[in-house]
Amino acid sequence: MTTARIVSLKALVHGVSPWAPLSRVLLLRSRTLTSGVRAYSAATSPPSKAIVYDQHGSPDVVTRVTELPPVEIKDNDVCVRMLAAPINPSDINRIEGVYPVRPPMPAVGGYEGVGEVHAIGSAVKGLSPGDWVIPSPPSSGTWQTYVVKEQTVWQKIDKSTPMEYAATVTVNPLTALRMLEDFVALKSGDTIVQNGATSIVGQCVIQLARLRGIHSINIIRDRAGSDEAKENLKQLGADEVYTESQLDVKNVRGLLGNIPEPVLGFNCIGGNAASMILKFLKQGGTMVTYGGMSKKPITVSTSSFIFKELTLTGFWLQRWMSSDKAAERQRMLDYLLGLCCDGKLKYKLEVAPFDDFHAALEKAMGKRGSQPKQVLKF
Repeated sequence: MTTARIVSLKALVHGVSPWAPLSRVLLLRSRTLTSGVRAYSAATSPPSKAIVYDQHGSPDVVTRVTELPPVEIKDNDVCVRMLAAPINPSDINRIEGVYPVRPPMPAVGGYEGVGEVHAIGSAVKGLSPGDWVIPSPPSSGTWQTYVVKEQTVWQKIDKSTPMEYAATVTVNPLTALRMLEDFVALKSGDTIVQNGATSIVGQCVIQLARLRGIHSINIIRDRAGSDEAKENLKQLGADEVYTESQLDVKNVRGLLGNIPEPVLGFNCIGGNAASMILKFLKQGGTMVTYGGMSKKPITVSTSSFIFKELTLTGFWLQRWMSSDKAAERQRMLDYLLGLCCDGKLKYKLEVAPFDDFHAALEKAMGKRGSQPKQVLKF
């Protein structure tokens, strides 16, 4: 590696980049701290093992695992030994070069995760070696064993939190919570409808809605194992789960029975799956789009606007996280982590060794069929 490349990679560790929702997970479980770690760092971090890309392209082609040199730890810096970091669709989109905001290259992948404080600068207060922290808002370069950033980047969390949930709480659960709270003043007894219900956001919407006494109608794709998927979602608290083919009828509202018509819908797919959401919504309802997995546009009938007076809007978590909401963000993340600790918010994970990173990446990209959230560990 040339001197210029080393300097560039070192600079990446200090950069803070935006990010967005939705999602597979990478657990980076590195070695235990050596005995006798001092409260204040000498000068630099240990060398860091990292997943780096030098150009945009297919992530399974352009990423590589390499070792980065030590990074200077300044007075206000915290050196964190990363324990876990997810592979979200937005991470994949950044590497592909199709996401609206991308870090300069060469870049270390990842924007979310959890780590353990390894060492701190002389001016850092309120954090000590051994504390668990998450980057909040998420920050670039979490796919490496050691990350050095200013103290303001890190939020301390309870170490009793399951590691995999601490690593993934910000993108998906927070997206679900914000969408439930930001668009319609929902009350107990109301109903929401969503497509992409088997996604992590979808599963979180079901569980958070149920905790509030809100009914959920859920739409999933027709595929092998759909009956099992339906049962899994109902165990999480879903009231109704339909495959797309079941909704190929003129009067979908006739399927609701005693459940009130939905006042709020969530769309992460687009195309025909979005149109199904619109069919369910009651007069004056709102559909929030937070993803476009089908890469197809949303088509809305004129009557939906004129006679049903529907509202269509979008949600981008990055914009909300970038606003001045630090205290509110910390309160909400603590609330979600508390639910995880109590077993009231959960989703499936699949564990694999870090050496199999590219295999997990292929699963995250959908190249090996539908897979649970991937977890790699050292």
